[in-house]
Amino acid sequence: MFDPLGADMRRREFVGGLAGVAALPFAGAQAQQPDRVQRIGVLLPAVPDDRTWHDRLGGFLKGLALLGWTSGGNVRIETRWATNNAGEIRKHAAELAALSPDVILAGGSSSVEPLLQVTRTVPIVFTAVADPVGAGFVDSLARPGGNVTGFMIYEFSIGGKWLELLKQVAPNVARVAVLRDSTLSVAMSLFAAIQAMAPSLKMEVIPLNMRNSGDIEQSIESFARLPDGGLIPAPSAAAVRHRDLIIRLAARHKLPALYWDRAFTAAGGLVSYGPNLVDGFQKAANYVDRILKGEKPADLPVQSPTKYELVINLKTAKALGLEIPPTLLARADDVIG
Repeated sequence: MFDPLGADMRRREFVGGLAGVAALPFAGAQAQQPDRVQRIGVLLPAVPDDRTWHDRLGGFLKGLALLGWTSGGNVRIETRWATNNAGEIRKHAAELAALSPDVILAGGSSSVEPLLQVTRTVPIVFTAVADPVGAGFVDSLARPGGNVTGFMIYEFSIGGKWLELLKQVAPNVARVAVLRDSTLSVAMSLFAAIQAMAPSLKMEVIPLNMRNSGDIEQSIESFARLPDGGLIPAPSAAAVRHRDLIIRLAARHKLPALYWDRAFTAAGGLVSYGPNLVDGFQKAANYVDRILKGEKPADLPVQSPTKYELVINLKTAKALGLEIPPTLLARADDVIG
């Protein structure tokens, strides 16, 4: 149940935390700062009370502070919490572009595309985008070529690793449903990588398309009627939007599930393996800094993650009757429960 008082307290705590971040000492005193106050736009596909996105934004602000940028001092930050509704994201993208900021930080593909529809001149730095070339955001990873550059969330080969990890966590799983948004080319490429790994693990991979909550519930319930099943939701805005439903259905039907983001594991999912997105947002501050100092997005190569984290929820494992191998626990970056 949503607690307005609790949410308000969390917002106050977060704002207070960001004030501390903004007050961090200037780490690069030798760096030359412009005389005028710079303006940064931030477009996030989330609601203001989403703690996960607050943490990511906090990573970005910390990165800026360490580079000598202080909100309310030498930089003004215009943040738009656009929810995950496509119409709202387009609206806020247009508002930010109209302000003509010096650079815009875009959280994910769902933010980049509407920004590009309203500006081809304002520099954009993205985070957590899976296939920027395939999406048409950049010409190439090495030479983006336009007004956009940033940081990828993963490479497609990670799909095979997800299947391998799920087999290690739940050895009895023989059939895996890949819950995907079939309208996304990224989801199709990930499914291909997962499917390519399946024969070596003696596993069967089954695609489940999702469009709304009804589709998700019906397809998972149908899949779960047969034994030895597991679940891998492919990354998408829809999967994030229906995160709690997916986790709840996996628990109800006793389906061991592997996710790409620790936010799912923290919310009750079994295991996650993927990049640290807070770290990715902090790195994005470096590109924003370089752009504010005169470099062009076209000349800044798109970067892939260098750090992946394995997170395991022991409480969920116990509920599923799973014994996590000690070797896997030793490798985990975080263990919950």
